Amino acid sequence: MAKVRILTDRVANQIAAGEVIERPAAVVKELVENALDAGATRIVVEFAHAGQALIRVEDNGSGMSPDDARMALQRHATSKIAEAADLDRLGTFGFRGEALPSIASVSRFTLQTREAGQDSGTEIAVHAGKVLHEKACGRPVGTRIDVEHLFEPVPARRKFLKTERTESAHIVDCVRLYALACPSTAFALYEDGRLVFRSPECASLSERISEIYGRQAVQGLLPIDASEPGLRLHGLVGRPGEGRATRHDIVLFVNSRPVDSRTLNGALIESYRESLVVGRYPVAFAFLECRPSDVDVNVHPAKREVRFRSEAQVRGFVIRSVLDVLRASASASAPAPLGAPPAVGLGEPLGLPGPFRAGGAVEEPRAPLPAAPAPSDEAAAAPLPWRFLGLAHASFAIFETPQGLLLLDRRAAHERVWYERLKGQFGRGGVPVQRLLLPVTLELNPVSSAVLTEHLGFLREHGLEVAEFGRNFFRVEALPSWMEPGDAEGFLRDLVGALREGRISGKDLEVARDELARLAASKAVRLNATSSEAEAVSLVGQLFATETPLSSPSGRPTCVELNHNELARRFQK
Repeated sequence: MAKVRILTDRVANQIAAGEVIERPAAVVKELVENALDAGATRIVVEFAHAGQALIRVEDNGSGMSPDDARMALQRHATSKIAEAADLDRLGTFGFRGEALPSIASVSRFTLQTREAGQDSGTEIAVHAGKVLHEKACGRPVGTRIDVEHLFEPVPARRKFLKTERTESAHIVDCVRLYALACPSTAFALYEDGRLVFRSPECASLSERISEIYGRQAVQGLLPIDASEPGLRLHGLVGRPGEGRATRHDIVLFVNSRPVDSRTLNGALIESYRESLVVGRYPVAFAFLECRPSDVDVNVHPAKREVRFRSEAQVRGFVIRSVLDVLRASASASAPAPLGAPPAVGLGEPLGLPGPFRAGGAVEEPRAPLPAAPAPSDEAAAAPLPWRFLGLAHASFAIFETPQGLLLLDRRAAHERVWYERLKGQFGRGGVPVQRLLLPVTLELNPVSSAVLTEHLGFLREHGLEVAEFGRNFFRVEALPSWMEPGDAEGFLRDLVGALREGRISGKDLEVARDELARLAASKAVRLNATSSEAEAVSLVGQLFATETPLSSPSGRPTCVELNHNELARRFQK
């Protein structure tokens, strides 16, 4: 008996669905893309129970004839391309012809469609890849697709789904991306019968972002629109000095397609190298337009990854374009009067009086350092055998020691002291809390909102009281005593980023507390522009009373010693 056999169409479609339809949001993505390819100017998306019970996408696009409707449910049937060379001229979102048969093979699928000029529409119902009926139906021009009981024919797939809140968040995030990609198309999204957002046709990207993400998302962003032969970059990017702890706020499109691109991500991050401190990432809604033949979208089944024919050209263009905008913004912030100090590097807010934090600038003290442990009588009788010489660049304290010279990184030392203090508080459960007279409000995207909601209990145990205040809105009602209310929003965004990346997880409480203390220590420290000898000596005492005094929580050295031999070698003695 032959061991090799040809799979049935039903099995082949279910296998294909495993590559294309990995979660309910992928179904929404494919159906919305088809609606846009059909020229829809209005798209309504509805889903129930995180998309597992129902996903419905209705549009006013061109619709299909009965023959086209039947053909659309066959594998590799598409109106987008006819031959491989058409991939170089691709102007549509879809092109493989796999999505509809794959979806129909793992759900109860109903297609209703009507094209202009037809007296009636066509309805085709499919269950687990088997056609149940085909009949005429009444409906306006356009298409409606219902996907019910998703993954019921392949129940093993449901085991790999996340919580309903998380899966719902991915659906909302997906629809928002395509609404951003196509501002001229009206979108409406409903979850369990409740309106999530509705956005009419918008004249500009900033208007669409405000409609979907809220007006806070647009504030502080800089418009960008640059062109070179064959390339155009437009959208909105963050100002110098304003960043996030993760890459999640970098939203990229290529020819209006939402994408993940290492080339574009890397170029944007490189553009901010002088504008953001290490470990911070920019905010960006960036649209790159190029010739279809210069980009390959046929890299991954989900079509989110793309490759460029000339990666170096695209990278260089993006870096130059963003740098021009950032430098223009920095120049506009510079003080105009004669005799003003010379401009410093990008990322430092120029001409702003008083304390500020961006770009590595000097910061004012926020709260007293934790008290050093009480010294023994012997230690109290013997003063520190180092002589304080002064500060260098406001960041390094210099001491003369019996062995030579010691340079102390003040920030790294403070972070080590704060880290161990906070880690101890977290472990003991005794975090001092300050209640806020005026709560701080916070708006997040759907995925970040779901992540934060799942960890509200963890935050409360560690001094952060956050309450839901509407969909994707939160109210911060209490903070740890060391945190300023003005820093709460930035800290929570960084914390949510760490939760999304898995660096902080409730599964291992000890590791989670360690990472939380590490993040909090980096936010708790603010340095004076000057330091007295008493303050410098006190910092050394507190540092060397910690468990690991020679490195900061992030692994940077807290001090560097130049002994007599090193000094003699440097001066060729």
